[in-house]
Amino acid sequence: MSTRGFLLYLLSGFSVAILSVLFINKNNNMNHDSTLLQSPYFSTADKIWPELELNWRLVLATVIGFLGSACGTVGGVGGGGIFVPMLTLIVGFDTKSAAAISKCMIMGASASSVWYNLRVPHPTKEVPIIDYDLALLFQPMLMLGITVGVALSVVFPYWLITVLIIILFLGTSSRSFYKAIEMWKEETILKKELTRQQETLVNSRGELLIDTEYEPLVPKEEKSELQILCFNLRWKRLLVLSTVWVLFTLIQIIKNDLVACSTLYWVLFCLQFPIAILVFGYEATKLYKEHKKRMSTGNTEAVCEASIQWSPLNIAFCALCGILGGTVGGLLGSGGGFILGPLLLEIGVIPQVASATATFVMMFSSSLSVVEFYLLKRFPIPYALYLMGVSILAGFWGQYFVRKLITILKRASLIVFILSGVIFASALTMGVIGIETSIQMIRNHEFMGFLDFCSSQ
Repeated sequence: MSTRGFLLYLLSGFSVAILSVLFINKNNNMNHDSTLLQSPYFSTADKIWPELELNWRLVLATVIGFLGSACGTVGGVGGGGIFVPMLTLIVGFDTKSAAAISKCMIMGASASSVWYNLRVPHPTKEVPIIDYDLALLFQPMLMLGITVGVALSVVFPYWLITVLIIILFLGTSSRSFYKAIEMWKEETILKKELTRQQETLVNSRGELLIDTEYEPLVPKEEKSELQILCFNLRWKRLLVLSTVWVLFTLIQIIKNDLVACSTLYWVLFCLQFPIAILVFGYEATKLYKEHKKRMSTGNTEAVCEASIQWSPLNIAFCALCGILGGTVGGLLGSGGGFILGPLLLEIGVIPQVASATATFVMMFSSSLSVVEFYLLKRFPIPYALYLMGVSILAGFWGQYFVRKLITILKRASLIVFILSGVIFASALTMGVIGIETSIQMIRNHEFMGFLDFCSSQ
């Protein structure tokens, strides 16, 4: 599937799904008010918070949470599509609490992965393994998308969210799997070429060649973990990213105490747009000017880790994908990595850097949601701390084992295969639960059209 084909697939699938809701709205004249609060996402029923005690449910949740966090952070997707079904089906949480705890797990796994990656050098260049240019480009749009996604989760019917998730996840997992196979083939060719060169001991004239390794005249300086950590940190970029995070968090905190749909509520909601656009515009302009300058001098070296040309069209495409990724995160209770991870690979970022950068950006977006959910008292502290601890360990050791495996096998495509597998598993789990719940809503003759935003708060 080519990039154009993938975008056409998403556009057509989303269009058909949303038009179906409009059709249902015209043909469904059921009592809106009596069924509105019965939707799984908007139910006002009491919270279901199981006690934290040792039993088979906790053990199974620990195992699934550990594996999901390990694989999710390595792939750069977080794993929210696995955590939410696990917390509802196995542990027994209600949907809202499960989404909140899922964010806590993603935040813990992302933070530990970022800490691990900061102590790892770039595999091929003398640059940080986290691409701060791409992080600054995507982080504000991702966080803006999350706020839009949370708002849409109030308006969209449950079945529509399920359909959109299935369409998106099947598309991104297929595209990532295709990308992984291409990378695997390229790595196989490269390994064969290296093996052939090592085995060639006779030249074209029949002279015997001695396979000798020579020490370089100037030995390569080995950096300590502390030196690598200091090199990977870019304090000015971190300050900008942290400032955006603080502004978005303050807006969410103030907005949660206001009456929904009041004038001040909408003023604060709209205030997020200029903040995100300002930071994105600054970074996009910088990339565009630098790319144009290099092209004019004949320098073909990429401006950042991405190998695409930073034209206005490609910049607009990145902005759209950032908002889409955040919107999916807001609808799902995930960190938005389901879009960002595959997108970074699509624009030419190598898997190790794509994973590190996506996880880094996801740490900011998920922590924003955790702060908001904490203020709303959406999750039990003991359970959240326990599962977050599991995710922290999983994120660290997942990165450690996969990086070691890549070094041994010399196949970075393993990261892309893991990414594809996690997204596909999320499509299955979220899809099965969503379809089952939607069928139950149809049997109960619940309202299946768009909901009113203000009355649903």
